[in-house]
Amino acid sequence: MGLDDAILIKDNHVAIAGGIRPAIEAAESANPDLAIEVEVDDLAQLDEAVAAGAGAILLDNMDPGLLRQAVARAAGRARLEASGGITLDTVRAVAETGVDAISIGALTHSVTALDVSLEVHPWQS
Repeated sequence: MGLDDAILIKDNHVAIAGGIRPAIEAAESANPDLAIEVEVDDLAQLDEAVAAGAGAILLDNMDPGLLRQAVARAAGRARLEASGGITLDTVRAVAETGVDAISIGALTHSVTALDVSLEVHPWQS
């Protein structure tokens, strides 16, 4: 898997295209063989993405209650990925909402460096 395996439609893409449906249609037209995932911020956008035939939807910055509602509304018509503000402390609650996938940016952007060193001393017998 690489960054060229799929298309992620973010909020700025939706704004430029004039909506979720036109953004999906433009992406499908330009790259018919690539999977498309569209980012949504609320349930109205989720409904729009599902109606437009999005195969995968990124649920951005939604709390577990809203994620549960999104899972129920999508009713298996799209793969749902939770993202935004998820930490190792909250990941279980997010997983229990029924989403299909979870992204945790804290794994990379908030990592604490480990100070590791190696000291070699002459062998003395």
